[in-house]
Amino acid sequence: MATEQDWQFPQELQPKPGDVGFDLDSALSSMVGLRAEVPSDAFTAQVLGTERSGNGVVIRADGLILTIGYLITEASTIWLTTHDGRAVAGYPLAIDGATGFGLVQALGQLEVPAIRRGSAKAVAPGDRAILAGHGGRGHALTAQILAKREFAGYWEYLLDEAIFTAPAHPHWGGAALLDGTGALVGIGSLLVEEHLGDQEVQGNMVVPIDLLEPILDDLLTYGRANRPARPWLGLYATEIKNHVAIDGLAPGGPAEKAKLETGDVVLAVADAPVASLAEMFRRIWRCGPAGVEVPLTVAREGGIVQAKVRSADRAQFLKKPKLH
Repeated sequence: MATEQDWQFPQELQPKPGDVGFDLDSALSSMVGLRAEVPSDAFTAQVLGTERSGNGVVIRADGLILTIGYLITEASTIWLTTHDGRAVAGYPLAIDGATGFGLVQALGQLEVPAIRRGSAKAVAPGDRAILAGHGGRGHALTAQILAKREFAGYWEYLLDEAIFTAPAHPHWGGAALLDGTGALVGIGSLLVEEHLGDQEVQGNMVVPIDLLEPILDDLLTYGRANRPARPWLGLYATEIKNHVAIDGLAPGGPAEKAKLETGDVVLAVADAPVASLAEMFRRIWRCGPAGVEVPLTVAREGGIVQAKVRSADRAQFLKKPKLH
């Protein structure tokens, strides 16, 4: 049976020690494979699945690992695999919905070096970088920074400035973006379509590492960022010709309880017109913290509907990790 370790990038796409000014193999050994098991009755099981795999990067000598949060959301079991094939159990310490980051603590000795953290400010469009997954040079890709710009995700997620790279890494979740000095500048999140000149190419969206530093102590202390939770409506939306349409509802979520429907077009939030996902999310979040009532104006089957959605804290819908 084939495994994710059976594939490798072609040699011409792999980074080479002679092309960088740092210890490439040492940096790549900081990457670990990550497998998570999630209960079948978990809130995110239907959308994200019950078996998830990706990558993580060791950011501290005590085995603290940074990954992308969706891999470990509601996880009951986590296994980490080092570059030399050793398996160590992990514990999901924290997930931050605003940034998308997740933290895992290794429950055994990893015996791998911690990566040096840098800043996304050090990279610019046109720069070369390395997007690395677990598995050494064969799973590391020499990439180009295509853009740094806003990103809005249909699941009520927004980054003011995400990093976009190409070509695409096929095992992108939790992959590490390294700059020219070998420092960690971002964590891989998504596969996306990007424009390169007149062509559309597949690439990756990467969450900048700079978003971790202001909340890291809070995540380690409280398990979440010490800030008011954003109002969550439990809707999945998409942009269609300068309009925002609802194309899914979280079961039992605030939007479903407020009788919103798939196909509704959101015209305004709190009487302020919206024409994009980013604009809609910002309007919702300006209404107040989680629990606030969010007024929506939606178009439905040729008519106008005024809805009042009692928002919630998304974290309250998720299973909490069991203490070991």
